[in-house]
Formats: sequence, C-alpha cells, structure tokens
Amino acid sequence: MTRDELEQQKESLQKRLSDPEVYSDPPKVKELVLELARIEKELKESSSDGSPGSGQNVIVEIRAGTGGVEAALFAHDLFMIYTRFAQKQGWRVNVLDESKSELNGYKEIVFEVDGENAYRMLKWESGVHRVQRIPETEKTGRIHTSTASVAVLPKAREIDVEIRPQDIKVEFFRSSGPGGQNVNKVETAVRIYHLPTGLIVTSQDSRSQQKNREAAMTILRTKLLDAKIRAEQQKMAATRKSQIGTADRSEKIRTYNFPQDRVTDHRIKESWHNIPSILEGNIEPIVEALWEADKSS
Repeated sequence: MTRDELEQQKESLQKRLSDPEVYSDPPKVKELVLELARIEKELKESSSDGSPGSGQNVIVEIRAGTGGVEAALFAHDLFMIYTRFAQKQGWRVNVLDESKSELNGYKEIVFEVDGENAYRMLKWESGVHRVQRIPETEKTGRIHTSTASVAVLPKAREIDVEIRPQDIKVEFFRSSGPGGQNVNKVETAVRIYHLPTGLIVTSQDSRSQQKNREAAMTILRTKLLDAKIRAEQQKMAATRKSQIGTADRSEKIRTYNFPQDRVTDHRIKESWHNIPSILEGNIEPIVEALWEADKSS
C-alpha cells in the first residue's frame, strides 16, 4: 500500500472516530482504533524523507552488462561493496538468487538488505555503473570498459501487494552453477510467472524448495511494488526535477576509473579517490553527497 493510500485511510478512520454515533458500538470503536494505530505505525515506518519506500528494507539486483567476463567480475565487486557497506551499518544481507560466471564473477545476483534506512541510503545506486581498468588477463596493458546495472527496490510486504493464486504459474527445476551444470539432483529451484504483467522471477540459492518459493514471491512482490512506485514518480516528475537524475536504470550514473584512482558520479559531477577503500565498502561520502544533492533539489 502506498503512502498516499495510507494517508487516505488514516483520514477516513479519523472522520469515523469523530462521529459521536460510532461510540454506541464499543467493539467497533476498538476495531477502528486498532486499525488507526496500525496505519499510523506504517506511516511512521515509511520514511524520514517522505519518498515512496524510504525507510524500508531493500531488494538489490546487480546484472553484468557489456564487457563479458570483466563485466561479471565488476558485478561481483559491486556486490562486495554493498555487502561490506551493509555490514558497517549493522544491516543483514541475504542472497536470494545468483548466477555465477567463470573466475568468480556474477552474471546476476539478487539479494535483500534488512536494516534501518537501507532504502534511503542505497536508493541512488540504481543505474548503470561503468568500470575502466586493465583486466588481469589483459597481456597488452589495454584498458577495458565494462558495465553492470544496479536496481535498488523497496522490499514489498504481503500487505503492500496482493498476488492472487490464479495470477501466477510456478515451475520447479534443478539449481545450476557456473557454466550451466546441475549442482542439485532435486528440483529445488523455483521460477514464478506473473501472468498479468509477464514478469518472471527465479530463486535457487537455497537447498529448500519452500525457501526458494518464498524468496521468489518476495522478489515478485517487490518488482510489482516497484512498478507501482515508478508510475507514481512519473506523475510527480512534471512538478519536481531532481538534481541527481531520474533513477532510470538505463542511465549511466557512475564511473570507476582504476588507472586514475577515481570514482565519479555523473549526476552530481563529483569525484572521489582511493578506489581500494571504496571496494572495502567505504562509500559513506558518496551516499552523503547524493543525499544532500537530493535534499537541495
């Protein structure tokens, strides 16, 4: 349920509770008061900055883009940056789905981050990240440019998105490792099709079919909530332009230039040095700069 919908429900409940006639039915009054308390709690949890999904836990998707093996290695680097940053914040990270490549890279990885203000602090990571460096396998010393895309989505709860049983198709299959080989002889991996939208999600990280199904449903709810939030943001775009872009995931947002030891965020045109430190998850200065730019927009 969106913040606007919660606000509307809160207003409606307050009006009903202001009606003297309702107090002739004490059980009904108790029910309304409890419902009002629940909605006020959800509004309080929704965000310190008022944007949809802020303050919530998140689902993060990282996909290797152009650049082959090097792009997959960069996707792995990004995953480690966010994991280490999350650990510094005291957050919990749980991998929901992954597709590994050779040399310990990631074709794709999906994970959840649970912790206070996770969405508020990570939401501006959505977009295309670019890396410029000399791969270890490069014998001529040529600099390669590769990309990986990041999507940071507020984690949906069951009350946020209703999924009817008739709207989904569930398939089970064997988990696979790098190169496509089967690593599990039992069909524990789960693929869910959302028929109304055509969305397809998978989860195969757990050895439990039930846990994979739960994880896949979490990813599906999150994607559906994200689509709803993005539709709302498009409506708001005409009245509010952010200094740091639209969070469009096709937009190149940041470049990691290893030869020059420089990370540049193109939306706010700021740069930071010491890439080894950034790889260790020390991205607080970047997060704070983006947050300040958004507040001043």
